[in-house]
Amino acid sequence: MYLTYYQGSWAEGNVPLYGAMDHSLWLGSSVFDGARAIAGRLPDLRPHLARVVQSAERLGLRCPVTVEEMEALSREGVARFAPDADLYIRPLVFGREGFLIPEAQHSGFALTLFDAPMPPFTGFAACLSPLRRPDANMAPTDAKASALYANSTRVLREAKTRGFDNAVVRDSAGAVAEFATSNLFLVTASGAVVTPVPNGTFLAGITRARVLRLLAEAGVAVEERTVQPAELDTALEIFSTGNYGKVTPCVRYEERTLPIGPVATLARERYLAFTEAS
Repeated sequence: MYLTYYQGSWAEGNVPLYGAMDHSLWLGSSVFDGARAIAGRLPDLRPHLARVVQSAERLGLRCPVTVEEMEALSREGVARFAPDADLYIRPLVFGREGFLIPEAQHSGFALTLFDAPMPPFTGFAACLSPLRRPDANMAPTDAKASALYANSTRVLREAKTRGFDNAVVRDSAGAVAEFATSNLFLVTASGAVVTPVPNGTFLAGITRARVLRLLAEAGVAVEERTVQPAELDTALEIFSTGNYGKVTPCVRYEERTLPIGPVATLARERYLAFTEAS
């Protein structure tokens, strides 16, 4: 079920938002974020809502509702679903007026919730994409901008033609940035737990930050540094963090099978325990 709050009321289904001349539809001025409800728990809801406000400002938009108002609406929407439902919570801010530059004061807002069961902890297959992430001087990489996802879906389409579920994307210098749709962690051949250092080419996610803290609390130090693609070829573990799957193991990288290892398992367990306490 889709449930959307728009212009003061809730409605079911795919609610129409745009006109043919709206800036967001024509010129791509929209941002969104993704939070989750997991059996009624809402882990890190406020940081996700705060980020959509920041993303809007970075695209010249203005979110017309506050974080507090969005939080109240999110909780109201969650209460309309079954208590044990796993949901995706998506605030969206979009440009309406403006010819080339969006008029911030006319930004629209919609909040959509829909059923999105947590994926099983069975893993995915990934390859190294020939495509790259743009630098910060090429695209609005400091925002969760809808326009950036054209590149992400291009990466996914190319990977799927090769028989993979996802792909590792590099930055313009050739270093590992992230997966097409989530942040990346690995355990190196020497046993170090590593994640690419934020360098302006990808969003360092809210779930990524939470996992870093949870692993540190468990006594696992994670290095944030530049990662070269060759390190993935010998990694003991590779896993992703992101809102949709939270912690998900990569069980095949290129032609090499990987285990669901102890670090990914610990990160997942710690995250679910954090969710229970939220």
